[in-house]
Amino acid sequence: MIGKIAKTSVAVLIGMAAAQAASFNTQAEKDRQALESYFVKKFSNPEKNKRLFPYANAEDFKSLMPVKKVEDFRMGSYAYDKQGRSQYEEINEMPPYEDNVDAGEELYNSTKGIKQCFPDPTIAGEYPKFDAKQGKVVTLSVAINDCLKANGQKPWKLTKGKLADLEAYFAFKSKEAGKKVHITIPSEAAAAAYERGKKNYYSQRGYLKLSCATCHVQGAGNRVRREVLSPLLGHTTHFPVYRLKWQGLGTLERRIKGCEKNQGENPHKPGSQWMSEMLYFMAYMSNGLPVDGPDIRK
Repeated sequence: MIGKIAKTSVAVLIGMAAAQAASFNTQAEKDRQALESYFVKKFSNPEKNKRLFPYANAEDFKSLMPVKKVEDFRMGSYAYDKQGRSQYEEINEMPPYEDNVDAGEELYNSTKGIKQCFPDPTIAGEYPKFDAKQGKVVTLSVAINDCLKANGQKPWKLTKGKLADLEAYFAFKSKEAGKKVHITIPSEAAAAAYERGKKNYYSQRGYLKLSCATCHVQGAGNRVRREVLSPLLGHTTHFPVYRLKWQGLGTLERRIKGCEKNQGENPHKPGSQWMSEMLYFMAYMSNGLPVDGPDIRK
């Protein structure tokens, strides 16, 4: 009888712990579902939902096509940009990032400690994570450098080069395995980090007084110069990317720095608390979408 009571008590405690852990992402999940609903409605019929394109003109709508599946947002603006989609598919017939994936695989197998730190390379959709021991959000880029330093090696640059190549390999293996973005919020501290990241994303900054959301939520689908703005939904799924402008591969941190410069702001440092927490928020918004990296962008 005592044994049964003990087992029951343990089961109850485990259940309570699980329920408590799940509650930390309640607000984040509401945010994600609302964002997904907004984009599904907005792009199910752009012409019909013109009121959701506050900055668009008649010319912009000619280039837009409906998005049929939520999963398609993993392609960024190519999910709804007719001309961009055609060019994207043409270039991807011979992906320029294949050599980077091969280089990343070589790094994975030859760099001291990397395989021990990341025994399963299909982990691209699991970062950023909230590390309870360190009490902070850790991106995949930072986790790789932490591993290098723990094994007596110099850290790599967080924006390109070896680190981007290794992340390309992780993304490729994750995509190959059919993995999806799976970001967790396991504690009250993690939930607070998520909220700070959300605030960073929606706050106006720089001399242009723009927020990330100005372009990638309200402005998604609108045209700036010759480019169609991409959506927050799916934004983190396809990195690192080979960008034609760069003529090379770059991490999400590199792209964020470029965006901040474009909006008239001094860029935040990759690996900083500010950037890591914002990437935590962004990644959670893509929860459930397929990992689709590495990929190509203009």
